Amino acid sequence: MLQELSIKNFAIIENLQVSFDEGMTVLTGETGAGKSIIIDAVGLLAGGRGSNDLIRYGENKTVIQGLFSIPENAKTVSVLESYGIEADGNQVLLQRELSRNGKNISRVNGTIVTVATLREVGETLIDIHGQNEHQELMDPQKHIDLLDQFAGNELREVKMTYLNTYSKYVDTRKQLIQLKTDEKETVQRIDLLTFQIKEIEQAQLKDPEEDEKLEEERNLLVNYQKVMQALTSAYDSMQNSEENGIDKIGLGMAALEKVQDINPVYQAIASSVSAAYYQLQECAGDILSEIEQLSYDEGRLNEIENRLELIRQLKRKYGNTISEVLGHYEKISRELDLIENRESYLEKLNVDYNKAKEEILAIGKQLTAIRGKAAVVLEEQIQLQLKELYMEKVLFKTVFHVQPGKLAITDNGLDHVEFYIATNVGEPLKALAKVASGGELSRMMLAMKAIFTKTQGITSIIFDEVDTGVSGRVAQAIANKIHLVASYSQVLCITHLPQVAAMADQHLYIEKEIIADRTKTHVKPLFGPERINEVARMLAGTDITELSLAHAKELLQLADTEKNKA
Repeated sequence: MLQELSIKNFAIIENLQVSFDEGMTVLTGETGAGKSIIIDAVGLLAGGRGSNDLIRYGENKTVIQGLFSIPENAKTVSVLESYGIEADGNQVLLQRELSRNGKNISRVNGTIVTVATLREVGETLIDIHGQNEHQELMDPQKHIDLLDQFAGNELREVKMTYLNTYSKYVDTRKQLIQLKTDEKETVQRIDLLTFQIKEIEQAQLKDPEEDEKLEEERNLLVNYQKVMQALTSAYDSMQNSEENGIDKIGLGMAALEKVQDINPVYQAIASSVSAAYYQLQECAGDILSEIEQLSYDEGRLNEIENRLELIRQLKRKYGNTISEVLGHYEKISRELDLIENRESYLEKLNVDYNKAKEEILAIGKQLTAIRGKAAVVLEEQIQLQLKELYMEKVLFKTVFHVQPGKLAITDNGLDHVEFYIATNVGEPLKALAKVASGGELSRMMLAMKAIFTKTQGITSIIFDEVDTGVSGRVAQAIANKIHLVASYSQVLCITHLPQVAAMADQHLYIEKEIIADRTKTHVKPLFGPERINEVARMLAGTDITELSLAHAKELLQLADTEKNKA
């Protein structure tokens, strides 16, 4: 759910902090006070399209932040993990900045992300009715997912089995297509593979670290003079002269040994000098051994340079390391073997492919059967919801598109599912996504929300004036339905209907005032008498009478009774 919303310099809003509760929250106020602007800000926060026109006049940038709480198993968590974003406990912080210089910065839990990523995260948190980019029900591609969610665990288990089989099916099909390529293309491929295999074999690569060892040896040969001079000088100063360093240290050691028994301090010094003397002798021996082994071979240097150049050429063609070159060799050797023994492989692949296809079709038909049963129940439940919204004449249908004589095997099964409705008696069913009849569509979407909210996992649903153009019993039915949806997910609702406002668990009043020739928007939570006055205003208009106040009290009491029934 959306816990906190912060808006700075957005349209007519200068600085706004709003806290939201669970359940159903309504936003009411005079026309133009900024109710829809708050919803627009939430839409921008969820990855909606932004422009400089949204920045408050006279300011350089707008900043919008939203803090959401999510359940442990929320879809949001897996989306965050896929982008390497850490979930902060059970909270997600979205932030969006728009600047007049064109900069558009989006953050999720402090991590800078693209607008596309922000939108993907936002879609798991917010569903804004009336903005198609956030409306799953208006996207035919997502109807099958909604049906699968409604179908529950039985379908989920079969679908997991289907996906495992589908992976094998796709793999064998891909191999089969590759083997059935044009013969001329196959001959050309054989020539290329044969050349590459021969080139790598001639190099006789065995040691994955050969190039590193050759580089070390080359480095010694190139720096032969420098190394020899340094080693010789070091040895001479230590032991190869009449007054060498080690002999002098030996004399000092002997002198200290004569007095070491007099004082423990002298004994410690003598011990340290003695250790240094013998260590230097050992070093001198090591240096001499290196001098005796050191040699310069110009022929060997040339041999190393040529070998390294050959390895470099192979790495440029076949991999960044010798290991990768050898890996490429193994891969193309298998491919060449596959092509040269094409017929036997083809025969085996055909068997594997036909078996995988037979399995996928069998499991796919199970999915179709489960979806078919779920669709019947879904249609019944949607019709019931529509009846409660006084749309009993509207017909809802889950349509399975099937091409005659052809089954489309996809990662979703064998079905293409789309929701259809007929809004008037005698009219044909039409795709839901193509129906745009204002109030009817709003009620249709509300009915579907009452069903799908249980399984969608969206934490916040926003209804922006879904009650436009209705009154009386329909208005009360809409109010009841929105409150039902709010029992599964937090609902934020902009409304002009007193019936909807009365059903709210939280009532926020949006007002604007002019200060220093600038318009500012404020949000005020309403309780007790203030809430009664606002409902009365919605009932009667600007002139609030004793009768309208009494009616408002009655409406709020009836709403409490209705909520207690639920």
